[in-house]
Amino acid sequence: MKEVLYLEIPTSDVEAVKTWLQGEFEPQTGVKTPTNSGIRLTVLLTTPLETPTVETQMETAALAIFVWSLQRTTYLKVFRWAEQPVPSEKSLLKQLTLALRDRFPNQYPQPPVIDLSRQSIFDALVAQYPQTVKYFQKMPNGEYDLTRVYWWEQRWREGVKNPKEPRQVVFRGEEAGGRRQEAESIQNSKYFLRKRYANKTQNSPHPSLLTPLSSPSYDLIYLGGALGVIHAAVMAKLGYRVLLVERLPFGKMNREWNISRSEFQSLINLGLFTPSEFESIIAREYIDGFHKFFDANNPPQAKAPVLHTPTVLNVGLDAEKLLRVCGEKLRGYGGEIWDETEFIRADVDRIQVVEAKHLPTGDLRSVSGRLLVDAMGTASPIAWQLNGGRAFDSVCPTVGAVIESGFEPGVWDARYGDVLNSHGDLSRGRQLIWELFPADGEALTFYLFHYHQVHPENPGSLLEMYEDFFTILPEYRRCDMEKLVWKKPTFGYIPGHFTTGRSDRQVAFDRLIALGDAASLQSPLIFTGFGSLVRNLPRLTHLLDTALKHDLLSAKHLNQIRAYQSNVAVTWLFSKGMMVPTGRNLPPERVNAMLNTFFGILADQPPTIAEAFIKDRVDWLTFNRMALTAAWKNPKLLLWIWEMAGPVDLGRWLGSYLDFTISAFVSSLISGWFPALLRQIQPWLEPRLPGFWLWLLAQSYTFTDGVGRPQPTQPVASETVKEQTHAPI
Repeated sequence: MKEVLYLEIPTSDVEAVKTWLQGEFEPQTGVKTPTNSGIRLTVLLTTPLETPTVETQMETAALAIFVWSLQRTTYLKVFRWAEQPVPSEKSLLKQLTLALRDRFPNQYPQPPVIDLSRQSIFDALVAQYPQTVKYFQKMPNGEYDLTRVYWWEQRWREGVKNPKEPRQVVFRGEEAGGRRQEAESIQNSKYFLRKRYANKTQNSPHPSLLTPLSSPSYDLIYLGGALGVIHAAVMAKLGYRVLLVERLPFGKMNREWNISRSEFQSLINLGLFTPSEFESIIAREYIDGFHKFFDANNPPQAKAPVLHTPTVLNVGLDAEKLLRVCGEKLRGYGGEIWDETEFIRADVDRIQVVEAKHLPTGDLRSVSGRLLVDAMGTASPIAWQLNGGRAFDSVCPTVGAVIESGFEPGVWDARYGDVLNSHGDLSRGRQLIWELFPADGEALTFYLFHYHQVHPENPGSLLEMYEDFFTILPEYRRCDMEKLVWKKPTFGYIPGHFTTGRSDRQVAFDRLIALGDAASLQSPLIFTGFGSLVRNLPRLTHLLDTALKHDLLSAKHLNQIRAYQSNVAVTWLFSKGMMVPTGRNLPPERVNAMLNTFFGILADQPPTIAEAFIKDRVDWLTFNRMALTAAWKNPKLLLWIWEMAGPVDLGRWLGSYLDFTISAFVSSLISGWFPALLRQIQPWLEPRLPGFWLWLLAQSYTFTDGVGRPQPTQPVASETVKEQTHAPI
């Protein structure tokens, strides 16, 4: 018996495929016989004797074609019951493949357009996403959270659909023509609104918010309260006047965060957390984490053992408690938080004037600041405007939940985390990957995601992923879905940008800078901007502090403040190999084979190598050695990458590799002495040539932190009053 064909058919209706095989499919050769799971084709191997009086024994062979369901999709295999190929075998298999592709094509469903003033989110979605509605109804704030899932997907689709003409939300103060008339209209509207809401704002916790100000009320205005509040609290500690604007009730998170002790140490070194405060926000710490990808259908060279990473993502944090602590510290340092307030637009002149809407009341608010910080993640309209046409190249649509209890004993050991796991091959054009992290008590945090190439016809769907999650969770971890106690959902879009150099993505505008997922400079392996932000927080803080002190707030200066790492940028080809291009069909085992090839090499290395790679610390020599080892171990890998990436992206990757090579070479020459020299000349150089000083400081970080060799974090002292050296406004 020999396997001769393996296909993934992008439909969850396995019975429809079986019915089509048994009824509609007409093979070009052989006799078709229905079976319980498909059909059997009996093919004649010899020609009967022409003399009708001679009794002939016909020699035949059979092709067994059967289908089965897993991961809410359908798989088909063909086995031959003979040593040699049957007549016209290749032609027959091609006929079957083309007929299946025609009858069951790739589909990329869109959520329905709904009007929540006429129906609930549950009623609106139940027909298309029945499992999602069923289990969100079991969650404490399920209706609110499912509405947010829908809102986030719609916002993401809006950006992907019109990338070259994104919605404009940032305006220069001196634009000509119609823009001036628009500005006058806005000023008139502001006057009307001030009159209309005068009584409301007198008793509001945010008085005079609609009064245009001639000087900025704040040094920094942060948009987005997840990653934003961490950075905002550090800057407030330095003595800056900080305002945080958050669309949600502050402290509510739709994710949990995992990190290692060594990475979190940078927040302790910066003085934002004490060691005891850090211990208080740990929900669970594990003794090991596992990486294992499904390899039952892989060739021998693409099978791999379990990769153990005991110090990677092994500390599960209580994310909402972390946010609350940061919020308390922000307020303690004199900062303010406006929650349930949605950003509308920003006008840039000598200051930033930000307009927002308080969602509970509908009141419009206006406030001014020296610098606007975009921390709104993938939902950020600012990120789309800054990089119209190519804001994000890839994304990980991520869904999951925190499950309080309900699993049978032995399903999972709370001393371990499942960092990366797949339990099947491609599913409807996606390689689904699981993460499992024990939380406080009996709770388990699950994530299901896939790497996805951004495409207007196929942006990536959270709702489709949730339907997968609730359907296939028992396949991944044994459970009775009706016994599970749901605590909250976890979801989001985690973006990626295939950079070819330090400046091919814009992260700043005059008096505006992006960080975290909005900047999209994080590792494609860690799946979230949290780890990247924490690792890069010291340099982001130092550079931004320098720019603010000297009022170096033009796009030219602010674009130097970025968490870009050339050693991370070069790994985007690895993530590219996990994406199925829209409209393409690949062998179902392809992505798992690539993952196992690479992670098998990591498993053969000393533990420090795997840790460095996953924590964005891999150096040039190690990267090249691992790449060559992978090509030697599995030569087909090069062909697979060519098929999935194509010549254009491979050319872009060569640009990334060249930048990494040059940066690594320069780093080897100067990293040992250049940062120390800068510290020596700072007292003389910084006050005389602040712009040149900022550039030198950015270069110092580029060739240390930017190649995975971070400078030691220096403690930051709190300053109640900070002398500002910026020019008058």
